[in-house]
This record gives sequence, C-alpha cells and structure tokens, in this order.
Amino acid sequence: MALIVDKHRPKSLDDLTYHDELSSRLHSLAQCGDFPHILVYGPSGAGKKTRVVATLKELFGPGVDKIKIDARVFQTSSNRKLEFNIVASVYHLEITPSDVGNYDRVVVQDLLKEVAQTQQVDQAAKQKFKVVVINEAENLTRDAQAALRRTMEKYSPNLRLILLANSISNIIAPIRSRTLLIRVAAPTHDNICKVLAASAKKEGWPVVPGLHKRIAEESKRNLRRALLMYEAVHSQNEKVTDTTPIPPPDWEVLIGQIANEVVNDRTPARILAVRAQFYDLLTHCIPATTIIKTLAFKLVELVDDDLKGDVILHAATYESRIKEGTKVIFHLEAFVVKFMKILEEYLMAMDM
Repeated sequence: MALIVDKHRPKSLDDLTYHDELSSRLHSLAQCGDFPHILVYGPSGAGKKTRVVATLKELFGPGVDKIKIDARVFQTSSNRKLEFNIVASVYHLEITPSDVGNYDRVVVQDLLKEVAQTQQVDQAAKQKFKVVVINEAENLTRDAQAALRRTMEKYSPNLRLILLANSISNIIAPIRSRTLLIRVAAPTHDNICKVLAASAKKEGWPVVPGLHKRIAEESKRNLRRALLMYEAVHSQNEKVTDTTPIPPPDWEVLIGQIANEVVNDRTPARILAVRAQFYDLLTHCIPATTIIKTLAFKLVELVDDDLKGDVILHAATYESRIKEGTKVIFHLEAFVVKFMKILEEYLMAMDM
C-alpha cells in the first residue's frame, strides 16, 4: 500500500499547487528548443524532485514514468568493484553518485560518458538528447565535480544534466556558471495546509484546519515530512481533532533516547550500546548527517548554556568528516565520545 506522499504526488507541472511562477518557468523551458543544464536547489521537502519529474514528463511525454532499476558494476583504477543502482527510463537516468563515497568520480566519468556517446533512439521522442538527474549534487567530491564539468562541455549535444541539491555552497563555480540555477523555496504554512486538505479529501478523511496548521508548524515547512506526519496521525487515531497528538518519527525518538543516555551515562559500555543504536538508524536508511545534526540539537537542549557552543562546533567538525570519510560510524562514535569528554570536564570543573 502506497503512502500518501507518493500516492498524491503531482504528476504534471499543472498539478502543482504552489510556486506557480516557477511552474510556468519550467513549462517554458521544456517547450523551448534549447533545454539547458539545470541546477535545482532548495531545502528538503520543498518539492525539487517532484518538479523535475514533472518537467521531464513535459519534455518527453508519459514514457518517463516507465522506469526500471539497473544494477551496474564499475571498476576503479585499483581494480575495486563498485555496485551501483541506476533508475532509468528510455529518456532519462537518475543517479546518486555520493552513494559510493570518494569513488563518485568513477561513476560520473564512466556512466555519463557512456550515456553521452549514445544518441536517442526513439524517433518519436520530442527531444533528441538524454537527461541525467544527479541527486545530492552538493555531496559530490571535487574530483567528481571536475569530471562533471568536462562532460558538460564535451557532450552537451546528446546530454543534459539536472542537478538536485539542498545547497549550492559546496558546488564549484564552473558548474554553477554552466547551469541555469533554479531555487525551490520551502512551502509556506498555508501552502502545506492546502496540500493536507486536498489529501484529506482524496482519502475521505475529515478536514481539520487546526490539526493541519499544527502539522505545518511542526514539520518546519518540509512538505514530505508533513504528509508523513499527517498519515501517521490518521493511522494511530480513529477520530482526529484539532488537538490530536502528532507522533514524532521513530528515528527521532531513538536519537532523543541516545542523547539522554549519553548525558546520564558517560561510560565505555554506553559507547558500545550507542554504536548498536547508530547501526540500527543507518540500516533504516537515516543519513549519517541527519543523525549527527539531530543528535546535536537534542544534546543542546540537555546541557548548560556554557557547553552549547562547543556541542555545535564539534557536531559541525564531525559532520564534515562524515562527508570526507568512508566509515560514517567512526565519526558518529567519535562525536559521542567527544561530547562525553567535554561534559565530564565541565562537570569536574563545576565541582572544584
């Protein structure tokens, strides 16, 4: 059974209910004869992916929906084999090179070169080029971004790139200058309330404006999260009112539990227990950067003001190391150990 976040996802640019000017702009781009490389950026849950898929459908027609997942193996210069999944239709490919960490340059070079050297074979296609959608573009290494820049210059007749990113601060200037930058802002609280009301009508649920407003505020303007919260409320309650409690996500509850435990029990045994909890989160596909950010904010709520700056500083340090390294569990553990150390030193200084 599909979640409402997928079931009610808009299928075309006309179905999108907010950022009308942006939808009109994307429609014009799809209709023009020279479709550019695009860099779409904005916060999580703003609707970047939905707009890109709708634009692809405008470009190529309904064939974009007929996708399959291909498992590919790439080989590095050191003969290491990388297993990599590609979501593909006849007209486009969707990849997340950051999944292979520091080897993303190999995927970018080999795959894009292969795609770019293959012309569109569907004679009925509106466009004669293929589109490659790159998720999490801000997490690409500098080498991968350099390879991407060369590909954009060399193979532009047969290839168009659409890069998706939460922020463009980590994307090199040559790529930014070769793409059309499109910012998708987070929806307003009113936008989210309208989407929730529309979903309620489709599902036959009562429209409860007070609940919609609370969900919009607690979701922090993340529409995906708001829809998941809304469905969780209805799945756990037979009757929904303005005051019905909104359950937090299970992973967020677990991270809150970890925060409380490391504050109260700063022992080696606790570190081992936390490692198991981190593995549980990682195996459920919670990104390591999300774990460390959420944990940092949970810890900040539990410590004195004098320590809050240090917690944020060390969280930022280990988040950077997570992006640069390969074994994320090492850096998550190191952050916990560092926090225990500074808290222990602070408490000892207070006792003296």
